[in-house]
Amino acid sequence: MTPRERLIRRINQRGDINHPDTPRPLVTLEEFFHGNDFPGSIGHSPNPPFEPGHFYDTFLRIRDRSDVLDVLVEVIHHRVHNPWPTADTIWVITSASPNEVQVWVGELYGDDFHHGWTRHRKRESYDVPSHMKAVGIRWC
Repeated sequence: MTPRERLIRRINQRGDINHPDTPRPLVTLEEFFHGNDFPGSIGHSPNPPFEPGHFYDTFLRIRDRSDVLDVLVEVIHHRVHNPWPTADTIWVITSASPNEVQVWVGELYGDDFHHGWTRHRKRESYDVPSHMKAVGIRWC
């Protein structure tokens, strides 16, 4: 099975990812980025968009920090004509302040920056330890 096929299987575990009632999956960096060379898959607001490998390298470095528990990619849909599913938000589970996360992200800073899970979206559950928070970087 290819990385793309594994990812599509994973994101459709709870139903059709394209259906609004299906919770948006929170996948690992490896699940989303291994085999992904489609710039339109994430962060498509910069012109020209950054390559997926640039996102992957940046967020691997962030995940390796001692004050970071995890980094998750929120997949929003998969259109048949696109070579890869699309994500719009990367979540950093951390004890650091949102301002620190903003510095870590550097040039990949998104269009929105969320301090805690946004309530307007249905996503897979993830238990954040009490001493940490979910910080989301979103690209429109």
